[in-house]
Amino acid sequence: MQRRKKAKKLRVQRHVKDRLFRFLFEKDNEALLQLYNALNGTDYQDVSELQVVTIENAVYVVMKNDLAFVITGTLNLYEHQSTYNPNMPVRFLIYIAEEYQKLVEQAEESIYGAKQISLPTPQCIVFYNGELEASEEQILRLSDAFENKEKEFDVELKVRMLNINYGHNRELMEKCRVLEEYAEFVSHTRRYIAEGQTTQDALNMAISYCINQGILSDFLKKYRAEVLGMILEEFDVDKYERSLKNEGIERINKLIVFLLEQNRITDLKRAAQDKTYQEELFREFNL
Repeated sequence: MQRRKKAKKLRVQRHVKDRLFRFLFEKDNEALLQLYNALNGTDYQDVSELQVVTIENAVYVVMKNDLAFVITGTLNLYEHQSTYNPNMPVRFLIYIAEEYQKLVEQAEESIYGAKQISLPTPQCIVFYNGELEASEEQILRLSDAFENKEKEFDVELKVRMLNINYGHNRELMEKCRVLEEYAEFVSHTRRYIAEGQTTQDALNMAISYCINQGILSDFLKKYRAEVLGMILEEFDVDKYERSLKNEGIERINKLIVFLLEQNRITDLKRAAQDKTYQEELFREFNL
């Protein structure tokens, strides 16, 4: 284990950077199978049927899919989101392409041969627990992003987005206790933050409360340090992304001021529509 000087100097594994949702279900295949059964109305009991194929994409942590596994000829891709993201269908398309490429490389038949290669049926689900209001279930479609809406398209991908905030999708929660307890933990964390606690204090209080109340108690006792580390790191990522966005806005505002001072209205209009030209202007003004 690697030492870290945060989360009250608790030891946190250096590689544990994934979100709690992923970490929770990766550590408990029985819960993962229970989640699958709850979503599909099945009653599989043999955990050995699960073949976990989680994608490891080191480019950027948020481009990892949270959970992916194969069972009964189905490629199940599950991702957790705390903010609404309409681009999930194209992200899942990339995940599926990566998995299919692996399967094709492992297949005995050639992709160029006369015999068809068998592929698992994909099912894509987003578990949403953001603070903005959302319906119990929503379908996101790849075709929503297509520019030409009038032309008939040949490719489609659908993603089920389920609201897993505490109190929503009760039937699903009742069938998967771990998912419900996860929703409870998030709810209590938000409650303590809303009461004015710091993020770290709120997390510690929520963890202690949940352990005492039997909510993910065994998991939180065993992985308390990891849970603190990964969630605090997530807050750092969110803060970093917000700072990038603010820096981008400030950069554009400065460019607008410079162009207006020089009465370059034509360049200003062009920059608003042409990103490449906008970058040229940034370089011109050393922004």
